[in-house]
Amino acid sequence: MKRVYDFLKKTGTYYLATAEGNQPRVRPFGTVNIFEDKLYIQTGKVKPVSKQLLENPKAEICAFNGNEWIRVCAEFVEDDRTEAKKAMLDAYPELRRMYDENDGNTQVFYLKNAVAVISSFDKEPVKIEF
Repeated sequence: MKRVYDFLKKTGTYYLATAEGNQPRVRPFGTVNIFEDKLYIQTGKVKPVSKQLLENPKAEICAFNGNEWIRVCAEFVEDDRTEAKKAMLDAYPELRRMYDENDGNTQVFYLKNAVAVISSFDKEPVKIEF
């Protein structure tokens, strides 16, 4: 899991794919954090991605660092605890202009049953499960 976190953190921007009915939706994200030995992402409850993940928690992350790419398939589980939200916002203090762990909007999800594959054109893929 730490290798996945490091890859996403270093890349800075990753893309999260969800489903809205039978329509795929993809958008850039940038938050990733490890809290209580789980990998987390953050969004706002007012965003469509929040509703999409609650309706269908199976989603995928993809990122490219110029040489390698990663795909992370997982179930995204909401963690509504203040501590989990605070840990994320403490890791990204610049988000505090828009979010607060007590605002009723900040939302964090951890990845469950995750399978990540790191690939490149010149190496064998590396599979990581967590």
